Amino acid sequence: METDGLRDLEQEAWRGFLLTHERLWRALEARLAPLNVSMAEYDVLAMLDAAGPDGMRMSDLAQNRLMSTGGFTRLADRLENRGLIERHRSAVDGRSFDAILTGNGEKCLHQARRQHYSDLHTLFFSRLDDEHLRWLVDIWARLDPAAETDDGNDAAC
Repeated sequence: METDGLRDLEQEAWRGFLLTHERLWRALEARLAPLNVSMAEYDVLAMLDAAGPDGMRMSDLAQNRLMSTGGFTRLADRLENRGLIERHRSAVDGRSFDAILTGNGEKCLHQARRQHYSDLHTLFFSRLDDEHLRWLVDIWARLDPAAETDDGNDAAC
């Protein structure tokens, strides 16, 4: 039975992706909750850890999180109020701010990372072999918007 112009296989694949993403996201978020860390907060702390002692521009963090600058500012406010990050005016661009991971942020991230990696292995990696993982890597690469070509389908609603 065709639904909304999708073949049954297409509908099943798309619905499976959405349900799996939602199920995994909720499970991972719930398992971080006892540490008082959301998935979004964990992601920001991990990006700041990877950025090193100079931190990252707030606008770059927002872009990497696919958030509006206003939404990201509220998230950063929560992290700063908990002493996990600090914000300083950028030395490169005096109009912008850089976020830097604090010592408490590093400790929190260390605990959260241990929990998160354990949960990823339990909920995801333990259910897939290396061949499945290679397939996923290939699928994600094929779906990367940067690899898209212009198909001329620019019709607006």
